[in-house]
Amino acid sequence: MGASHTLPLEIEELVHKTGFTSEQIEHLHKRFKYLSGNQPTIRQDQFDRVQDLESNPIRSKIVNAFFDKRNLRTGTRGFAEEINFEEFLTIMSYFRPMEGKMDEEQVCHCRKEKLRFLFHMYDSDNDGKINLEEYRHVVEELLSGNPHIGKEAARSIADGAMMEAASICVGQMTPDQVYEGINFEDFLKIWEGIDIETTMHVRFLNMDTITSCR
Repeated sequence: MGASHTLPLEIEELVHKTGFTSEQIEHLHKRFKYLSGNQPTIRQDQFDRVQDLESNPIRSKIVNAFFDKRNLRTGTRGFAEEINFEEFLTIMSYFRPMEGKMDEEQVCHCRKEKLRFLFHMYDSDNDGKINLEEYRHVVEELLSGNPHIGKEAARSIADGAMMEAASICVGQMTPDQVYEGINFEDFLKIWEGIDIETTMHVRFLNMDTITSCR
């Protein structure tokens, strides 16, 4: 999109597409320009500029999520090599808090979109399921900063969580039954009643000025 980002007509279009206000778009455009080095697109390695991500145990998954074509709503799979400002805004829109005035249908849709984004972070091979190895990897990453929990303990925690997920989604399993993994519908069941707003909080792009989903 290049320098044309700042044209009033284009900002108006982005307001309509993303739900952000023009002020929020200008704020995020400054962050985008900083990360991209004033270039029209941004690459994964340029996220190294984000200091708040340095100590995040799932840093790589967060960065990958920005380039996951499923999150960019292109109808395709795989990962983009670079994204433009509009695509950057599309990803940031997943992190906007839900507005209190939304009706039940709007809340349900907004929550489902946020959970779909989280699901894609776990489903690293893009096959539509979170298998045991993927889940183990996420848990190991999350617990990597805890000196009291080793790799084997982390794997045991992941295995137990996957067993619990199977019991929630499938019910009582027979001894020879194999649970292939968590699909998106399973994921929705597991997250039912859990506060998604806290999980989807973003600090690293100065989102304090970003207001609610519409």
